[in-house]
Amino acid sequence: MRLFQKNKKFAGWLVVYMQPGSIFVASIKRLPSSRPQIELADCFAVDGATVSTVLDKKAKELHADQYEIIHVLTGDEYQMLSVEAPNVPVDELRKAIRWRLKDMLDVHVDDVTIDVLDVPLDKNAVSRNHSMYAVCARNQLVAQRQSLFDDAKLPLRVIDIPEMAQRNIASLFASEGRGLAMLSFDEQGGLLTISHAGELYLSRRIDVSLRQLAEPNEESRKAAYERVTLELQRSLDHFDRQYNHITLNKLLLAPLGKTVKGLDTHLAEHLYVPVEIVDLTAVMDFTAVPLLRSAEAQQKYFMALGAALRLEEAVL
Repeated sequence: MRLFQKNKKFAGWLVVYMQPGSIFVASIKRLPSSRPQIELADCFAVDGATVSTVLDKKAKELHADQYEIIHVLTGDEYQMLSVEAPNVPVDELRKAIRWRLKDMLDVHVDDVTIDVLDVPLDKNAVSRNHSMYAVCARNQLVAQRQSLFDDAKLPLRVIDIPEMAQRNIASLFASEGRGLAMLSFDEQGGLLTISHAGELYLSRRIDVSLRQLAEPNEESRKAAYERVTLELQRSLDHFDRQYNHITLNKLLLAPLGKTVKGLDTHLAEHLYVPVEIVDLTAVMDFTAVPLLRSAEAQQKYFMALGAALRLEEAVL
């Protein structure tokens, strides 16, 4: 199965996002003239049970067979690599990308499933250097997840990644003609994305977890803040050099809950772009699931909600 698989018809997406000890699910209804409506959001504890047992039980309770499933990988389950776009016809693109990746991967290139994300060119630029992102997941992992959902009789249609989920949320806050940076954290670490006109231009992982940002020891907490700041400064400088035709509007900080305080102020003092904390109630309708109005809930469901905003992707 391809990552980011394209569908022509579907009744609705149901996102399944697995974190250590928990499974998050979400479904969103998108209407042309109103905010996206959260129709379903829930979290299931795995505890001592197997993931397949929990999925099978909850799938029946949610009538999940009426949906088509998006499964979001976690950051340690794939590699995302920037490569120069090969000058080949579209039908030869993946083969050419696979050849370029053979010395960049930590496994044999034949052992991974590969999909590509295009990074748009500046139409006015003299130079035509064109980059793409190659997303690589081990075949063994893809097959295991397919079997997991097959056993639960869930129609898995898309394997997605957090970068695209975060891009989807950023699109709800975007200003026409301006780029937007977004930064989120979970227990695995931070994720910075920069998007423009609905396209993902830059992705960076930051090795600082939500737990480190909430460290009660002030010295340790400040050290974590400084590491985040340095990574952001380097990434924003790189973006400015690489894509100087795009002006960044702001940096949006995804909900962090009550345990992390002051990070937005710290970043605002050290970055050249304004920094704002995201409140998803400004762009989504939580009438059906009022629990998600809190910053704590939004932090936990952030990636599931972002993936549920999925629209059809252009297939390269």
